Amino acid sequence: MSQRIPIGVSDFRDLRERGLVYVDKSHLIQELLDRPGLLGLLLPRPRRFGKTLNLSMLRYFFERRDEDLSHLFEGLAIWRAGEAYRAHFQRYPVVFMTFRDVKAPTFEACWKAIQKKIEALFDEHRALLDAGALSEREERDYRAILDGRADDVLYQRALFDLSAYLHRAYGEQAVILIDEYDEPIHAGFVGGYAREVLDFFRAFLTGGIKDNPHLSRAVLTGILRVARESIFSGLNNIGVYSLLRTEFSTCFGFTEPEVIALLRDGGALGLLASVRRAYNGYVFGETVVYNPWSVLSFLASDDRRTRSYWVSTSANELIRDLLVFHALDVEDDIAVLLEGGAIEQRLDENVAFDQLPGSPRALFGLLVFSGYLRAEATETGTTHVPSYRLSIPNDEVREVYTSTFRDWMEERLSGQGASSRRLVRALLSGDVATFEEQLRAFVTNVLSYHEARRLGPEEVYHGFVAGLLATLEPDYEVRSNRESGEGRPDVLVRPRQPGKPGIVLEMKVARGGQTLEQALEDGIAQIARRDYAAELRAAGASPVHALAVAFNGKQVAVRAATGVIGSRPSSDP
Repeated sequence: MSQRIPIGVSDFRDLRERGLVYVDKSHLIQELLDRPGLLGLLLPRPRRFGKTLNLSMLRYFFERRDEDLSHLFEGLAIWRAGEAYRAHFQRYPVVFMTFRDVKAPTFEACWKAIQKKIEALFDEHRALLDAGALSEREERDYRAILDGRADDVLYQRALFDLSAYLHRAYGEQAVILIDEYDEPIHAGFVGGYAREVLDFFRAFLTGGIKDNPHLSRAVLTGILRVARESIFSGLNNIGVYSLLRTEFSTCFGFTEPEVIALLRDGGALGLLASVRRAYNGYVFGETVVYNPWSVLSFLASDDRRTRSYWVSTSANELIRDLLVFHALDVEDDIAVLLEGGAIEQRLDENVAFDQLPGSPRALFGLLVFSGYLRAEATETGTTHVPSYRLSIPNDEVREVYTSTFRDWMEERLSGQGASSRRLVRALLSGDVATFEEQLRAFVTNVLSYHEARRLGPEEVYHGFVAGLLATLEPDYEVRSNRESGEGRPDVLVRPRQPGKPGIVLEMKVARGGQTLEQALEDGIAQIARRDYAAELRAAGASPVHALAVAFNGKQVAVRAATGVIGSRPSSDP
């Protein structure tokens, strides 16, 4: 019998009653109940990592209702955990909201969508109107929200008021579950109305969670922890367990044993290595985690190919825009990441949206918490702002960086009527004249585009290398400043298959009155003296093109190092 893989099913009851494949994450309930002093907590994780399904599971477990839903949990970890945990089953009134589809271009549209969410929530609990638990004034306020006539204050108080009504009616404090709380805030940053939406959520969440005597516990999910000065300044009783923390580390995403079991059941265990390269590599706390959406999509496909399933579920506009915006600030780091290396950064669990345009460090925090970088704690750094080793988690995510910098390079070239395709074709064929022309267009456009900024030649060079990395992968490995022969060439382009061209690039900057011609001669002499082509010859690259490139402002010159690359020179010049 083939696996019944759920794709896009986020309702726990629907998944269980239809007999779809379910990786048991019910220990999340146990971990929550084991922290009785923690009334509110935020569990930020990347999109498509099981947040909505987990909140739905919490709702079906905690929510008081006449219908017995124990069949949904029989056989799961929480049911096996014992009577102390089952005593909480179907015991509490639950307030459940999701903001995951609140993505509006203006605050007016966003505010209307938020109002509709709150109206739908109150309509779901309209039985309170007949329960005799509301005063005359409270009933008027309740109906004002149902009818869309409420003032802003009533919407801001909605969480607190509804939890108070439910507590009074059922004799148990309420459980509040809010999914993707930061989606409207994200949209507000992109749409330019972040301040207005932050003001609402500060009042809304503070009223519902802080010092609320009607609250049993509250669980929020999202992608980010929005900086405390923006929204959590009043919520000093909420615990934040980001993916950097060890708590709840196995509650989202799939662990290695879970993926092995899924592949074994699906008759695809032999493809574990491919799945690992494509979808593994995230680190939650100290646990290595697979992307669950991609693993399930892979298992649901007929041909079992490791496509980019997760990346294609979002346009990634903010990520791409910020990477392009910071291109010349982070291009060296991106080149290291694309080469398969790692960079070290200090990360703050708070992400301040308003700092993203001006802070590369804030950008790296966004990339980590959104699932575009893997973060492993290092021994360095202070206790307040720890240091982490960042790397690209897997092949699927790598495509975001390569496509972004490929587009960035094409934009820089097209501004001068050139193209990355012509540049690459000229480079691989050893066409020095065309490569020089195309490279000059790139340098001119980069310097012109950032005329207000004093760019050094190293910044332009590293930007070129990052673009080259993105443009030539995956057919070629592009490495900068790595060992080859007796020295370190600036750029080495090595084919992944023998018989294809290989490239050595030695970059020189004309300094101290030096001419471009003199800088070129230095570059050619260095290529020959240190035998930079050694690795390419050993790898079976054919032919090998060794080029010296000289920069002087917007002036660029290129010359081939002929006669020195076929074999090891007999003596140093």
